[in-house]
Amino acid sequence: MSFKLLLDRLLEQIPGSLGAIIVDWEGEAVDHSARMDSYQLQLLGAHKGVILANLRDAVRRLGDEEIEEIVISTAATQTLILPVTLEYALILTLDRGEGLGRALFEARRCAAELRREIA
Repeated sequence: MSFKLLLDRLLEQIPGSLGAIIVDWEGEAVDHSARMDSYQLQLLGAHKGVILANLRDAVRRLGDEEIEEIVISTAATQTLILPVTLEYALILTLDRGEGLGRALFEARRCAAELRREIA
């Protein structure tokens, strides 16, 4: 299954979802699906990729485990960052008022499918 199909399906399953993107370890877009401006989603992906890289470094310095997921909430949106492998991450953004629990469940499932596709 292609990355695009997995991302399209992810957005279909989450009410209020705005966009999903796979980025590499440098924050470069690999593939995406969007209900928002594609450029804005790619910019969001690049910035969140940098956040993931910085947090991974901090966690490693503390001798902790790998990061499983990051949730960033603002007044308008919630953004989920889920590492897929050491080289790739899934980033999902949705409206603030929508169900975070459902989004986490579906994003975790999508990340597992992406992991299988990459392997």
